Amino acid sequence: MKKRILSILCSMTILCTVAVVSVFDVKAAETDGKVVDGSTLTMEESSTGYSTSSVARGEYLMTGECTISKAGLTRVYAYASTTANTEVDYIATIVYVERYNEEDDDWGQVAWWMEETHNDYFLSTAKSVKVDRGYYYRVRANHIAGESAYDYDETASATDGILLP
Repeated sequence: MKKRILSILCSMTILCTVAVVSVFDVKAAETDGKVVDGSTLTMEESSTGYSTSSVARGEYLMTGECTISKAGLTRVYAYASTTANTEVDYIATIVYVERYNEEDDDWGQVAWWMEETHNDYFLSTAKSVKVDRGYYYRVRANHIAGESAYDYDETASATDGILLP
């Protein structure tokens, strides 16, 4: 009798686990492929975004790039870089880590930081950011390069959203 009860309990546990996982997969599949503010919601492990060439290329600025990737159960790794056409007085990269809010159908800021340097042609920055599971995350970056505070080029890049289950 004990074996039969134990067997029934184990079967019920397995059934409940399968049901919960199936519901989560269905919810993720419903939003997968949706585009929100230029970023596609995906199930990928990582995503990279580039500034568009027509916007990026200026007198000083060549390209901007950003990347997001999974870095564990509750962390994402965010990276961004800015490349100038030649050595310039000032380069800066502002990085935003954002989470998709399904109720508002919009991205909300989770973390941000800024890196800057002088008399260089390249700047990169990266951080590991602690986040909550069960949401889509993306990285968005602003890229700035120029000769002074009043004479500069600016562009932006954004990744697709990746799900942290």
